[in-house]
Amino acid sequence: MQDLTPLVTPLVDGRCWWGASTPDYVRYHDEEWGRPVKDDRGLYERLTLEAFQSGLSWLTILRKRENFRTAFAGFEVERVAAFGDDDVARLMADAGIVRNRRKIEAAINNARAAAAMPEGLAAVVWSFAPEARPAPRRPEDIPATTPESAALAKELKRRGFVFVGPTTAYALMQACGLVNDHLAGCRARDAV
Repeated sequence: MQDLTPLVTPLVDGRCWWGASTPDYVRYHDEEWGRPVKDDRGLYERLTLEAFQSGLSWLTILRKRENFRTAFAGFEVERVAAFGDDDVARLMADAGIVRNRRKIEAAINNARAAAAMPEGLAAVVWSFAPEARPAPRRPEDIPATTPESAALAKELKRRGFVFVGPTTAYALMQACGLVNDHLAGCRARDAV
């Protein structure tokens, strides 16, 4: 028998359930998450922040974002690619960011890999954008990975990137508008 119970969309104040819990999340949800980012700097920033978020709260990263921007030269790929041992030591001493040596070294490594892409990071990332799909109605309708995110992660690794798996790649796709995972009825869904 078909379940005729109407689906309850977990919206709070017209936003996806997670986007209304703090002022930081409201701003990020309403003004940034899911909106297309098509420049190398912007994609590198979000890829770096997604990698730093691994194992931590996204709210922690959002609240430290300006510190990350300062510490990582505005996420200008060529400048970060030129970082050396003194920069690693500086970053390890910076209490304004997440001081994880593996993540810091990954961010520098990934800048070097991005700088080596003749077509640019944005062109590579956007080449994995999937076809549009129906709006998710519930949080459980949103995948953690997709075939496209697995393929993107594999391609980035092939090109020398580290600390980027299918889940991080999918989070990047969500953050940068390659997919629109705002829930059905969310005020931001049609704005992206």
